[in-house]
Amino acid sequence: MQITDEQFCDEVLNSNQPVLVDFWASWCPPCKMMEPVIERLQTELASEAKIVAVNIDRNSRTAGQFAVNSVPTFIAFKNGQLVARQTGAATENQLRNLIEQAKAA
Repeated sequence: MQITDEQFCDEVLNSNQPVLVDFWASWCPPCKMMEPVIERLQTELASEAKIVAVNIDRNSRTAGQFAVNSVPTFIAFKNGQLVARQTGAATENQLRNLIEQAKAA
């Protein structure tokens, strides 16, 4: 699910589920490479965690707030708190690990 700066607080910070945020850009080849992995995890883990995407070019306020300087960057949140982050293309297992860290926090 794509979200905007305006939706970030409701969808991520106020979520009662752990949330993995995918900060991406349309011009980023590794971001495009991650799309099928993200979609697969969204479907598989829908009952356990929320996965959302933030386009940094359209939502620079949120990207700046979390010091996203390169993409893709993945940040896991729980109860509005940043739990873990990883920058660069990631394996499916690495993303699962971020979600697990958020669930355990």
